[in-house]
Amino acid sequence: MKKTLALAILLFLGTFTFLSCQDDYDDIEVPNTLKINDFIWKGLNLYYYWQADVPNLSDNKFRNQGELNSFLTNYSSPEDLFSDLLFQYSVTDRFSVMYSDYRVLEGTLNGITTNNGVDYQLFRTSSTSDAVYGWTRYIIPNSDASTKAIQRGDIFYAIDGIPLSYASKNYVDLLRRETYTLSLADYNNGNPVPNGRSVTLSKTQLTENPILMHQVYTYGQHKIGYLVYNGFYSAYDNELNNIFGEFSSQGVTDLIIDLRYNSGGSVDTATRLASMINGQKTGQIFAQQQWNSKVQSYFQSNNPEKLINRFTNSIDGNAIKSLNMQKVYILTSRASASASELLINGLVPHISVVQIGDKTTGKNVGSITLYDSPSFNKDGRSSSHRYAMQPICFKIVNSVGFGDYAAGLSPLDENLYKEDLGNLGALGNVTEPLLSKAIQKITGTGRNIQNTAPDYEAIKDSKSMQPMGTELYLDEIPFETLNIKFYEN
Repeated sequence: MKKTLALAILLFLGTFTFLSCQDDYDDIEVPNTLKINDFIWKGLNLYYYWQADVPNLSDNKFRNQGELNSFLTNYSSPEDLFSDLLFQYSVTDRFSVMYSDYRVLEGTLNGITTNNGVDYQLFRTSSTSDAVYGWTRYIIPNSDASTKAIQRGDIFYAIDGIPLSYASKNYVDLLRRETYTLSLADYNNGNPVPNGRSVTLSKTQLTENPILMHQVYTYGQHKIGYLVYNGFYSAYDNELNNIFGEFSSQGVTDLIIDLRYNSGGSVDTATRLASMINGQKTGQIFAQQQWNSKVQSYFQSNNPEKLINRFTNSIDGNAIKSLNMQKVYILTSRASASASELLINGLVPHISVVQIGDKTTGKNVGSITLYDSPSFNKDGRSSSHRYAMQPICFKIVNSVGFGDYAAGLSPLDENLYKEDLGNLGALGNVTEPLLSKAIQKITGTGRNIQNTAPDYEAIKDSKSMQPMGTELYLDEIPFETLNIKFYEN
């Protein structure tokens, strides 16, 4: 049975014309050599957020399957086709990705990566310097690095004896190696100097629990809950909920969420975390999705609720243990992205959000996983290959319609603080500058810490170096729940 695009669903959507003649599609096969490319084009034509801005994805670009087949033969690989169909690839669309093995993609969405355990930030000391350095933000527990002589704050300048270069971007390939040796340096007042130390690290398949630490601090009448949260992975939602139960049982009165190294993840998890922070908003709008005109029109006409993410009081039937906070303190950096930004933006219309740290990444768009199947869902996917796409499919806004933060979300000037390699401090220690600044804001005591860190140029970090490292995504395609099929056998 051949795979064809169902005219019925196109008429049902009622907002676009995919083909000029369905009969032509019924009569023309998709060659086996083009099956992957055919999946890519049709998936992007339907779901891609910038579909209307890409001429080669136009609904009337081809009159029949034969013309589409001819177009698809121009590409030597699925990867070439995918990148060519993206809107202003790497400029406007910086986040759409495709995997040749969906198992790797699925693992990444759950925090499973090939990793040695060093979470790092790359930087250069000035915009004219070619030398690139890395500093260790934290060490992932149960990793190879956790058994080695490397810790938060350690600086590296070379890999396997090769100095890192901004001009050659050699750090990209060097950091991909399965095993490598980092050459370490001392900070030296902002001018890293080799210290003769080195550490050899090996990668393994590593599952990172995004809940790095949680603690409660007591300051007079204030019981301050502190959570270092490094990824919105839905597999850990119940564990996260239990921590909020602990906070509640200990009488936490104030809450600090540390998202400095959190590059994002699941929309559902962000919605649940928001509900844990304030459980008095159940049923109210936390966020709203804006899709391309075809999908948006369908939702608005048939099921507008699918466009809305509401505060909830349960996780898969288990009650959410909320703190009912009216104010929350959130620590951010340039690496805080997607679901981290969604949490801030979604909470702002409902409670007071005090952002402390640096401006965030600026990722206000999200994706879904598309498989080569009749519904583009996981069920019924092709057995002849393992390609899957994670294209940008929607923009996300809050309950009042604001979502224009592609340049990042900034703290107030008085709360702006960039991490200082000369004064990092230990995560969870009350003298660590950003945590200390938040505690000072809560208690109204202590000295307001001024930021004197050099203005280094951040380049990449360990999460953004991964294809899905800064993704905001829905856990499943909304159409599946509506029994929509885009192809028929």
